[in-house]
Amino acid sequence: MNPSRLLERFLRYVRIDTTANPDTQDYPSSPGQWTLGKVLLDELKASDIADAHQDDRALVWGTVPATPGYTGPAIAFNAHLDTSPETTGKNVQPQVLREYAGADITLPADKSQVIRVADNPELTGLIGKTLITTDGTTLLGADDKSGIAVIMELVDTLMEDKSIPHGPVKVLFTCDEEIGRGVKHVDLKKLGAIVGYTLDGSATGELDVETFSADGAKVTVRGVNIHPSIGKGRMVNALRGAGEFLARLPRGMAPETTSDRQGFIHPYRIENDARVAEVVIHILLRDFDTAQLARQANLLRETADEIKSKLPGMQFQIDVSPQYRNLGEGLAKEPRSITCVEEAYRRLGRQVKRTIIRGGTDGSQFTALGLPTPNLSTGEHNPHSPLEFTCLEEMAEAVDVCREIVRRWGEEK
Repeated sequence: MNPSRLLERFLRYVRIDTTANPDTQDYPSSPGQWTLGKVLLDELKASDIADAHQDDRALVWGTVPATPGYTGPAIAFNAHLDTSPETTGKNVQPQVLREYAGADITLPADKSQVIRVADNPELTGLIGKTLITTDGTTLLGADDKSGIAVIMELVDTLMEDKSIPHGPVKVLFTCDEEIGRGVKHVDLKKLGAIVGYTLDGSATGELDVETFSADGAKVTVRGVNIHPSIGKGRMVNALRGAGEFLARLPRGMAPETTSDRQGFIHPYRIENDARVAEVVIHILLRDFDTAQLARQANLLRETADEIKSKLPGMQFQIDVSPQYRNLGEGLAKEPRSITCVEEAYRRLGRQVKRTIIRGGTDGSQFTALGLPTPNLSTGEHNPHSPLEFTCLEEMAEAVDVCREIVRRWGEEK
């Protein structure tokens, strides 16, 4: 494993704008995902990955061939090409801080953006290490370009060192994970793996074995528009209905007030193209207990009914669609997906703990489709934010862990 090469990869990848676009049904949703995929394809080919290709949906596939004479199971590593639309990924200017001294980090292009030790206590454990930040005007894209860089470095490490016995090691780079479409066009039969691992985790030493179960709700509030001069008794203002609806959602079930294993109801977007006549509210429903999602949806319906009785003429339509399910429900079917990771850490003399994600990964959907796929640490910190940063040494550790996972699976029959 080459840390300098790993850093160069990461810096190259984050400069490509791959921001996902939720306002289109195109897949991928942004042209930069094609661009980054082509870069990765060229690098895989340069590493002698004979079957490397980018398909007609921009997914990038490749296989590190099995050690000669070895016929063990195939495993897969996955990361996603897109970055979050919550903060721009255009014109990312990464800053490399070598031998971090331990102080707050003021970002150069927007000095109001400060990565504070008080808010990021993990920084105290990163003194002396190499950190990469943004300039304060964009996100960094470590989610998930740290994962991409780790996988690409793993590929070169395995191709350069033939001493590790293993079956086929599959790599797959997907698109639009950040907007819930990451596995939409993945053919698991084509992938042909017994287990998968997403490289999309925070910090180091964490093995994500549970995610939220998730549904999306679309609440359409309909009123009646008419000129305000003659509105008395005739106008029904959908904006007022939307405001009443949002105000009645329990504050104790918001992401701002919940933690650990508590679920939440999170309104995150409002569309108001029809002005007074119609408002659309998009809401995330999340809980580790899948059964709670139905109760959250019922709460939305009950809230709408209360408002309709208070504001005559106001109409509500509530549509709920499934997004993904708790990772843990499927991992139980193949416990080796977890125990092989723990053994890899043990062999490296490092600590690992099983953790939960208050969110989801492509692994949630892979697992639901029958491919057990826990999530591994890659050094991500403060994702989706201008305060995002990553640590080179944590990324390098992830490469080491993945190499040992490959070695451990190489012992399976």
